[in-house]
Amino acid sequence: MTGAPSPAGLVVSAHSADFVWRAGGAIALHARQGYAMHIVCLSFGERGESAKLWRQGNMTEDKVKAARREEAEAAAAALGASVEFFDIGDYPMRADKETLFRLVEVYRRVQPEFVLTHSLKDPYNYDHPLATDLAQEARIIAQAEGHNPGETIVGAPPVYCFEPHQPEQCQWRPDVLLDITEVWDDKYRAIQCMAGQEHLWEYYTRVALQRGVQAKRNIGITAKKNIQYAEGYQSIFPRVTENLA
Repeated sequence: MTGAPSPAGLVVSAHSADFVWRAGGAIALHARQGYAMHIVCLSFGERGESAKLWRQGNMTEDKVKAARREEAEAAAAALGASVEFFDIGDYPMRADKETLFRLVEVYRRVQPEFVLTHSLKDPYNYDHPLATDLAQEARIIAQAEGHNPGETIVGAPPVYCFEPHQPEQCQWRPDVLLDITEVWDDKYRAIQCMAGQEHLWEYYTRVALQRGVQAKRNIGITAKKNIQYAEGYQSIFPRVTENLA
């Protein structure tokens, strides 16, 4: 006799490292809580986010993709998550109907309780909001009874936009601060898997510390709970609740 399936969470990442910097804490934290965390990397970030590899010389796109895949798989394992790759290219990233329906299939297979993806806007990287648009449209279609009738549809999982590299220019404003102190070591191990973007390791450590300070202040500086590291998220949909405490 089998028990009920584990709750699940879905992360839609434009490039193979985005989920690590921006949502690694949430992934590790929920994995510890028993969630089956699944990551979709739409691309490997092979053109625009692999400069260190390209500078090595004698490099090809296939070699870069292989290296970035290896990094992302190691990072996902460090966080306790599964990962799959759509390989639809980057700089520019383009998604056709086949890609959209492929992501719909992921939604219906995973049945996520929540979804994490990019900010709604990002003037520095058009791949990021494209990933967000794709994640949202796939969510809508996965809810539709008329799409592949007979399959189990998804409910209405909340969608949270994780922190972009330059939030002010992306019009991103956090309304959720997630305490990731207990899993910071897991996140940093995942960060260290991203050898192709070593210049970002300490940057995102500083971001986590800053959000930790803000999280602590928002529960009251006299609160006994120690928050050192946190991640920020912006929710797209209202939270439905029976208690405002």
